[in-house]
Amino acid sequence: MRRNDAITRADRVLVAALAILLVTASTALGSALVYRAPQPAPVVVAAAPAQSAQDVVLNELAAEHRCLSEALYYEARGEGIEGQRAVAEVVFHRMSQGNYGRSICAVVYEGAGHRGCQFSFACNGDLHHPREQSAWRDCEHLAAEILTGEVRLRNATGGATHYHATSVLPYWAPTLQQTARIGHHIFYRATHTI
Repeated sequence: MRRNDAITRADRVLVAALAILLVTASTALGSALVYRAPQPAPVVVAAAPAQSAQDVVLNELAAEHRCLSEALYYEARGEGIEGQRAVAEVVFHRMSQGNYGRSICAVVYEGAGHRGCQFSFACNGDLHHPREQSAWRDCEHLAAEILTGEVRLRNATGGATHYHATSVLPYWAPTLQQTARIGHHIFYRATHTI
């Protein structure tokens, strides 16, 4: 029994360390991506050495964390933990279906730059507005906990791949099956005909 307790404690410490690493890396990357330095005259620079496989994986993990954090923040920061988890579930349901992208970033930014954005913040200019730092940190923390498995999604949305705010009724809503209402969002999935 003591050996299992020690392993469990070690697992918790590892998950916490990974969560801190993800939040720190995402914060640094997010700050770097938001900051726009004045553009000096172009300078020709030698190509950077190739990244190691480990660096590539860490960069991809940090990007996935940032994309999930942005979805939680821009889509549900005022909805509390349950609403944010519900948005995360939609991202993961879409990703598992494969029709919307095979990564978190591909799902979240599907249609960005076009009229048919899947997540409104990716097209409506919200990304260019300053973030409320406390809410952003909370979303980064929750995203890290979800990605490391510390917080498990419970399918509270019933397999939803779509949602909208209760204040609107998109044209597509009647074509899908409503599965849940969480906070100020209504969730849907495709109807299955047999």
